[in-house]
Amino acid sequence: MKNKNAVIYAITAAVFYALNVPCSKLLLDKVSPTFMAGLLYLGAGIGVGIMYLFHHKIEQPAERLTKPDLPYTVGMVVLDTIAPILLMLGVKLGTSANASLLGNFEIVATTLIALLIFKEKVSGKLWTAIGFITLSSIILSFGGRESFSFSIGSLFVLGATSCWGLENNCTRKISEKSTYQIVTIKGLCSGTGSVIVAMIIGEKLPDFRYILPALLLGFVAYGLSIFTYIRAQKDLGAAKTSAYYAVAPFIGAFLSFVLLHEKLTAAYIAALLVMIVGTVFAAADTLAQHHTHEHIHTFTHTHDGTTHTHSVSHSHGHDHYISVDSHGHNHSIAELEKLLNAH
Repeated sequence: MKNKNAVIYAITAAVFYALNVPCSKLLLDKVSPTFMAGLLYLGAGIGVGIMYLFHHKIEQPAERLTKPDLPYTVGMVVLDTIAPILLMLGVKLGTSANASLLGNFEIVATTLIALLIFKEKVSGKLWTAIGFITLSSIILSFGGRESFSFSIGSLFVLGATSCWGLENNCTRKISEKSTYQIVTIKGLCSGTGSVIVAMIIGEKLPDFRYILPALLLGFVAYGLSIFTYIRAQKDLGAAKTSAYYAVAPFIGAFLSFVLLHEKLTAAYIAALLVMIVGTVFAAADTLAQHHTHEHIHTFTHTHDGTTHTHSVSHSHGHDHYISVDSHGHNHSIAELEKLLNAH
């Protein structure tokens, strides 16, 4: 049941984040990009911070961040501030199509870092899922031959995705702690960092009329998205959560079709079909768990006037799909007799 709830959290995170692109398009004509990033993060921190005020009273002390969590917390904030700056440099020095295509490397970066640095187990099914998901993302972002051109801008974009991949794993290390506290710190600190960068590079302060909508969008698309993403990471880990989260671009494209009347292209349909295959593999890997356990059966019987007691043990492993938190095993009398005779 935990894994099923975690999958729901991961997909919900993708839905919330998918609102970001089409809704941001409506605001970016009035708000500069770096200030926009800062306001989105600040909206997340302020919104979830208000939620935290109500939850704080019932929160257990053990849930709160402590000194041992500090390195991962600092890493999360620093990486979340650096990554958008690298992405902006990549877009400026390269092409937007190239940046969009290479941006999908975050899925691979998250998984590789989870495997190599944090020793998180990555199964064959999950590698297959990530392969299909990455392929579908490439199909979705392909904008012509220029998408495959390589430049110094590409290095900056790859740097941004690597930062986000490492940040996902840092967040995973503290995901057992208060989600409210993590998102509040993440939003307020990263948002403040982006606003400072915007001021340093000379971006114009946006009109007050557009600040509140940007903050509200940030609360939903960043705050609630990060909140549910972290909840998913508690049970799924960084790699699996990243795989489910990859559905966000497809939801965003559909919302752009609905809200902005953009066309649903043949590439979108093809990529969606490939994404469905990848999601099936991810779901199979998430819901299937392997068990190896031992059964001990004790039999008492009498023959020739003598009473005998036999203890029979056997172990076996199997994959099963979880629908409830507990499961049982039933053995028929015939099965038990076979076990006894075998011993």
